Amino acid sequence: MYTPELFTEDDPDRISEILAGYGFALVVTVDAEGSPYASHLPLIHDPRLGPRGSIVGHMARANSQWRQFDRERDVLAVFSGPHAYVSPSWYETHPAVPTWNYAAVHVHGRPRIIDDPDGVRATVQRLVERHEADLEPPWRMDLPQSYETGMLRAIVAFEIEVSHIEAKFKLSQNRDDVDRRNVAARLDALGFDDAKAVARLMRQRDDVKTEE
Repeated sequence: MYTPELFTEDDPDRISEILAGYGFALVVTVDAEGSPYASHLPLIHDPRLGPRGSIVGHMARANSQWRQFDRERDVLAVFSGPHAYVSPSWYETHPAVPTWNYAAVHVHGRPRIIDDPDGVRATVQRLVERHEADLEPPWRMDLPQSYETGMLRAIVAFEIEVSHIEAKFKLSQNRDDVDRRNVAARLDALGFDDAKAVARLMRQRDDVKTEE
């Protein structure tokens, strides 16, 4: 990932916030012929698994990507955080051009297929609990045995042991304080979730405060 030093994020808490809050990610592999292959999957980052943590998830067995998993070669998981368009009309300093503010985390690591049925079920259970946690009432994975067995056989669970993480938080760090405050305020005023989340990240990182 192209990451100028100005936009590099190395704060573990801020990186973890993106991994936890934006877990519908893109898993990218390269096949034997050198062609890229990508799947959009719900993933969980578990910092307790391995020295740098691991990514846990599953995909359909009919998806041939899992056959490209190789313990000797990294795969890439791309977590896209909040993002929003930034208009040059929001700046005090001119000339200026449009841009896009965003947060993204790229996780590199070696994949391992989870073979045992208990491990596969535990992976699915973790994902269910993660995404049902805010629902009332939460759905419970209490299925007829034959149905559950068939469902679990139809998926491939995996862990990606993290080798390194790249994080880019492009949040108007190349603009002065006045412009950054203006951008954060205008993003808040747009009202949609991603715009407000970008504004919050701007204030977290650059101490841009809401004017009273």
